[in-house]
Amino acid sequence: MDKRVMVTGGSGFLGINLIRYLMNKGVKNVVSLDTAIFDYPEKDRVKVIKGDIRSKETLREAMKGVQWVIHTAAALPLYKEEEIFSTDIGGTEKLLAQALLEKVERFVHISSTAVYGIPDHHPLREDDELIGVGAYGEAKIAAENLCLEYREKGLCVPIIRPKSFVGPERLGVFALLYDWAKDGKNFPMIGSGNNRYQLLDVEDLCEAIYLCLVKDRELVNDIFNVGATEFTTMKEDYQAVLDRAGQSRKVIGTPAGPLIWALRILEIMHLSPLYKWVYETACEDSFVSTEKIEQKLKFYPKYSNKQALIRNYEWYIANLHKFEGTGGISHRAPWSQGILKLFKIFF
Repeated sequence: MDKRVMVTGGSGFLGINLIRYLMNKGVKNVVSLDTAIFDYPEKDRVKVIKGDIRSKETLREAMKGVQWVIHTAAALPLYKEEEIFSTDIGGTEKLLAQALLEKVERFVHISSTAVYGIPDHHPLREDDELIGVGAYGEAKIAAENLCLEYREKGLCVPIIRPKSFVGPERLGVFALLYDWAKDGKNFPMIGSGNNRYQLLDVEDLCEAIYLCLVKDRELVNDIFNVGATEFTTMKEDYQAVLDRAGQSRKVIGTPAGPLIWALRILEIMHLSPLYKWVYETACEDSFVSTEKIEQKLKFYPKYSNKQALIRNYEWYIANLHKFEGTGGISHRAPWSQGILKLFKIFF
């Protein structure tokens, strides 16, 4: 395939999975733009640009001759508010402006189901009200609005709202579950765990993105929810990881109210990695309708919640030696557990 594709956030969890997926599909001309070092075996097959999406000069260089842009770069919820707004809104606007100048054919924007906030009904559909929680949710809504503005200017801008996605290279908040499973601990849930919480395998997300690149413009120039179609309760899905660890541990329910208040205090004191959108939605149902992408793009995920979590856990165990003792605030780094690590002795 002779298309030149630029992936923003190419060094990240989604970015590297997407680059590998595109290469497997025959895409030979890939540009990765990221502030982080591209430290993968594929670095000799990718044009790597280390730079910031907030820099117009960097974007002019990176986007020369590009036909497709896939915008995965974002400042995640653990970043400072000003960093989130300047990157997720300001950076997106600069990307869209440069894409318009370069006459880019497709600009796939990766948004988030965080734009729905803490909803009062399910499943969530693409035309539901957007009420972002915290700076990250607000920024994602603003970025989507910019995409819609540039769509009116002539850009083809598919917007994808994925559920939380897991798979190879994914750590972040899921590293807590995998670490406790590895160490033979029971795992506490916020609440009973009987709520239904939809996830998504990163390979399925890559497939949805690819379809937005190759399907007819009239079909893809839209907004799509993406999530697993097979999922049960959080308790059952997370239990699959503990069962895979093989140490006869169980998912343990806890009283949601007191625990949420405790996590609010710990977040303020910077003693817990869990932020508001995580701990205030973890005990609630959270799933979206995928009817639109099924009907318009004929997209059907391969992996269930359980399969995606187990696949990610197996990657975690196989690669533990690479990141043990490290930490960070991206999806590729295991988040520091803070005071939560001390609670492991009680489970």
